[in-house]
Amino acid sequence: MDVPFWLWAAVIGGIVVMLAVDLLAHRRPHAIGLREAAVWTAVWVACGTGFGVLLWVLHGPRAGQEYFAGYLIEKSLSVDNVFVWAVILSYFAVPRGYQHRVLFLGVFGALVLRGAFIAAGAALIHAFERVLYVFAAFLLYTGWRMLRQRRQHLDPERSRVLRAFRRCVPMTEAYYGQRLVVRVGGAVRATPLLAVLVLVEATDVVFAVDSIPAVFGVTDEVFIVFTANAFAVLGLRAMYFLLADLMHRFVYLRVGLALVLVWVGVKMALKVDLVDVPTGASLAVIAVLLTVSVAWSLRATRGQGRRPSRFPQERPFRTASPDETAAAGRIWRRADS
Repeated sequence: MDVPFWLWAAVIGGIVVMLAVDLLAHRRPHAIGLREAAVWTAVWVACGTGFGVLLWVLHGPRAGQEYFAGYLIEKSLSVDNVFVWAVILSYFAVPRGYQHRVLFLGVFGALVLRGAFIAAGAALIHAFERVLYVFAAFLLYTGWRMLRQRRQHLDPERSRVLRAFRRCVPMTEAYYGQRLVVRVGGAVRATPLLAVLVLVEATDVVFAVDSIPAVFGVTDEVFIVFTANAFAVLGLRAMYFLLADLMHRFVYLRVGLALVLVWVGVKMALKVDLVDVPTGASLAVIAVLLTVSVAWSLRATRGQGRRPSRFPQERPFRTASPDETAAAGRIWRRADS
């Protein structure tokens, strides 16, 4: 697949424009409701699907099927990522008006990190094709581990990343609007929102290590791997506000995701020396596994409504008063001048 430079530039430019539009649309902090989240989710899914159709038309059915297989893998794994975000934001009791900004920054960081991971993975495969066996073994192990731990969830209090952050970075006991860093009493301190961002980025690294080899299992085209990742990740914020309170209903989703990872690992191992499973067949298997796991989950939990994730402790951080926020702002500007 020969991808001209202008197409790379157009895709990256389009992503930057979409991020800018999203940021401008949410420049003022406010709690995002279900209707707004549903609209934005539909917009991002339409963008991802539309790009796949365009790729199919321009480069043929194989490229289109590979893109949709990769996009479906990334999108489904993103749902699990969203549920982890819900646990983190609930643990920190982040005010709903501040959640979009920290997730926007998290998604921006995720795009950069995944771009680096994809470039490294492509270089490894180009230099040593049999590294695909390593990727396949990793996917099989990850799928097995996900099956075993399907009922376990992230506990932020036990996170090594969070413990290291608290040891190394002085942090305030209050949120100062959407700011990540403030100057209080002459000292620069992180706000809890920066700790949330660090934890969000750390968890995305873990998900990227699982998901990117999975997409390389259905295509070796770097352009398709990157775009499938990018369009899936771009809609994560909207998906969070739409699905975060429904995580208790997707009880069998992790089973479906685990089986998808196992399937892609087997396909990748077979591809090196034996047989290349047709992309259309692989896409059909992935779609069936995910559809069955979601339908099975919703059937098993029918009648249950939305239920925010909660932690037993009291609210860990307060919101700074307007006077405190204004004072911190003046000190910050004077320090910069």
